[in-house]
Amino acid sequence: MIIGEFCEVYPPHIDGVGMVVRAYCEELTKAGEDCYYIAPENTGRQYRDAAPEPFPVVQYASLPIPKEAYSLGLSAFDLSFQHNLGGIPFDIVHAHTPFVSAIEATRIAHERGIPLVATLHSKYYDDILAKTRSEVIAAAVVQRIVQFYNKCDEVWTVNDATAEVLEGYGYKGDIVVMPNGTNLWYPTREDAERAETQYGLGKGPVFLFVGQQNFKKNTDSILRAASLYQQTGADFRIVFAGQGPDADKMKALAHSLGLKDKAVFTGHIADRESLKGLYARADLFVFPSLYDNAPMVVREAAAAGTPSLLIRGSCAAEGVQDGVNGFLCENTPEDIAACMERALKTADAVGARARETIPVPWSGIAKRVKDRYASLIERKKH
Repeated sequence: MIIGEFCEVYPPHIDGVGMVVRAYCEELTKAGEDCYYIAPENTGRQYRDAAPEPFPVVQYASLPIPKEAYSLGLSAFDLSFQHNLGGIPFDIVHAHTPFVSAIEATRIAHERGIPLVATLHSKYYDDILAKTRSEVIAAAVVQRIVQFYNKCDEVWTVNDATAEVLEGYGYKGDIVVMPNGTNLWYPTREDAERAETQYGLGKGPVFLFVGQQNFKKNTDSILRAASLYQQTGADFRIVFAGQGPDADKMKALAHSLGLKDKAVFTGHIADRESLKGLYARADLFVFPSLYDNAPMVVREAAAAGTPSLLIRGSCAAEGVQDGVNGFLCENTPEDIAACMERALKTADAVGARARETIPVPWSGIAKRVKDRYASLIERKKH
């Protein structure tokens, strides 16, 4: 099969959706398929990877969006991109976002009579409402997004909770749940010690957050909870790995809460080994986001044997049992702080159970994806 995976991000900026698309391309390529990663260029951000991608990448021109890590794709005006894309005999295309990349995927699918798959990864109503502060505008954009999904041959979500989000937007068609994966690994003491030295973490408990430095991820509650936990007199570090629009505000909040010596902001970590070292050193992965659906970072933490703290009833908490393979709490700084304290008592045992129950190898997900693609191609032919 010749497959096009379309999304809105490419390194050096890459979010959870980009990680999923990259994993799809890597695993499907290993399985013998021709899989293309198609996304806008990251204008003004030079990408130097340690090695070339093991799959072909096709990018289109874009413009930077002020105060955002994302770029505005200009695919319709990029004649070189259109020429390159036109020369690829796709058998199926998959849109992982309902924006510019979806326009290109839809056009290719309709022109060539091939299947179009789309996955809902994010809570777009929440994003648009936060940007515009208008429920009318957010509802109108979501209505257009649902219209896009209605044009697809098959619609996927990453878990049952995300399917409910899409149905709440007004989508009434069938939904296939295709979970995200992650690969197991077994961190060594050296991995943890390397991170401890690199980031000056000391020997006390380490709490870790990995993701966009964005208040929509409930990061302010993490800082406020850490401030409360500090009152116990514990010697700890709270580490924030990533970049984002609220990074400076988060640092300022940490300082105002008296966490100057406790909070560590690493910035974006491009080196996967360094990031793995942080997962290995962390005693608890703190991720109280109400925004995320099926966060890859929770799976990565579990793959390292590090349990996650999540908000009870959130989409991110699907499949997690309190005190069994993770920790659940209410969405208040007070309860997050209390959960941080109690989690340390059983973190090792709960982390071991998290490793056994949460990660699903990407190779297995890719097999399901490949079979689903093949079925759709045959169905479209007939």
